[in-house]
Amino acid sequence: MTTFQTETGPWLVIIDGQRIFADPTSPWGSPMWADALPRILALADAFGLRVLKTRWVPPDPRVGSWGPYMDAWPFADRPADDPLYDFVPELEGVGHECLVEHSFGKFGPRMESITGGYPHLVLTGVSTDCCVISTALPAADAGATLTLVTDACAGSTPENHAAALTVMGLFPPQITLTTTADLLAAGGPEGAA
Repeated sequence: MTTFQTETGPWLVIIDGQRIFADPTSPWGSPMWADALPRILALADAFGLRVLKTRWVPPDPRVGSWGPYMDAWPFADRPADDPLYDFVPELEGVGHECLVEHSFGKFGPRMESITGGYPHLVLTGVSTDCCVISTALPAADAGATLTLVTDACAGSTPENHAAALTVMGLFPPQITLTTTADLLAAGGPEGAA
């Protein structure tokens, strides 16, 4: 596959490709992850160094609603360095940057400092109906341009995935929905720009 490495242009964001969301035995494991992963890897190959992985870890301290949330999900109430929060093995070594956040949404000053100002972000990852949508909507509201790769995202269920895509599809031209094949056929990062 051709690798597109440019000085400027879109960043591929792989949201929370971690064991807690990928393992089918995890209460938060996505049944769609196994199908999304090869597409994510193909896109990462095309984007070269312009790949940002994000990683969710529980907030510490548990402020506000995070206390009751973590009480509701005790299996996930572990230290941030617990192996449950590691990236899946296939994503180890992928990408140039990693952003660790204690929130579902990953867009904010730290992501902007990595991707630059009002970036063009190409979103993939898990879960479509939680961390992906929580990243996409604030990013669009802040002025970022987003391309959401629908088949490189994994929802908590196929129904929740479809519902989240419907919501994000209401925000053109700030959020554009596409597929892996269409994005790669258009030139990868250049096709997203």
